[in-house]
Amino acid sequence: MSNERPDDELETLFDADIDREPTPRSQRLKRQFDLYVVAPARVAMTDWRAVVGTAIITIFFLMGTVGVWLVDRPTSGDAPVLEPPFQNPNYILGTDTFGQPIGAQLIHATPDMFRMVFAGAVVSVGFAALVGILSGFLRGSKIDTILMSITDIIITIPGLPLVIVLIAIFQPRDPYVIGVLLGLDNWPGLARTVRSQVLSIREESYVEASQIMGVSTGTILRRDVLAQLMPYITVNSALASRRIIFESVGLYFLGILPFTTFNWGVMMNIAYEGQALSRPDMYHFLAFPLLTIFLMSFGLVLFSQGMDSVFNVRLRARHSSTIDDDGGPEP
Repeated sequence: MSNERPDDELETLFDADIDREPTPRSQRLKRQFDLYVVAPARVAMTDWRAVVGTAIITIFFLMGTVGVWLVDRPTSGDAPVLEPPFQNPNYILGTDTFGQPIGAQLIHATPDMFRMVFAGAVVSVGFAALVGILSGFLRGSKIDTILMSITDIIITIPGLPLVIVLIAIFQPRDPYVIGVLLGLDNWPGLARTVRSQVLSIREESYVEASQIMGVSTGTILRRDVLAQLMPYITVNSALASRRIIFESVGLYFLGILPFTTFNWGVMMNIAYEGQALSRPDMYHFLAFPLLTIFLMSFGLVLFSQGMDSVFNVRLRARHSSTIDDDGGPEP
């Protein structure tokens, strides 16, 4: 078994492919930029899932940042009631029962959705990574036993009822707080999976070599363990974001979360309460929020699948070897 970490193997493959002698610091920095920035970008460009997923996420990001500045915040009576879609260029997606443009509502709901997603993903993935890494690396210790006992207890608690109770107690209005509450029931399963990954990594020869050399546990966890888990954590962050979107929209739709801001779930709730399912003139009021949720979820799934290729060490090395010393493609 090789004593090199996968990232060391990547650099070895790079050196072997281009057969270069040891280089000065500037050239080494250039090579690092090639390996960890240019090569992943080239790999992503060859995978349609990464391209499409990134494009969809970028569109939603622009909606939540630039869009809210370009489109006025909708208020009741801004437009005719229940204007059909694609009839008036000023209200391309139509309007709702209050005379609010649906497109503007979708845009102004995006920033808070991103805040919820960010907070929820950080809590769920961060907790899972911390617990899983410590428990896996310290296998058999008291810390491992305590952490896994807590994880197993939380797994046995029904997640949705727990979240509903917490929401009823705290009545959260801040999107970050809502995201944190939604992320609390998502981390235990991922923590168990991360622990199993760490148990495999800790048996690698390069980890054993670091322990024999007296390298501190913190350094080993950061350099040898966490670095190898980053692809897995990144992929699961996208999937965790998707779960936060579904849960938040569902709770807004059911009326459990307070209607204090624009949200795609709030729009669906109002449309449903207005009998949109039985009124053809209101179909667009329900359809466009559903389509928005589907597109964002689809983009996150494609992005997570595309990252599998981007983090593939040999694919990155293959794309790195197409760049010569001057930074351009080899003849």
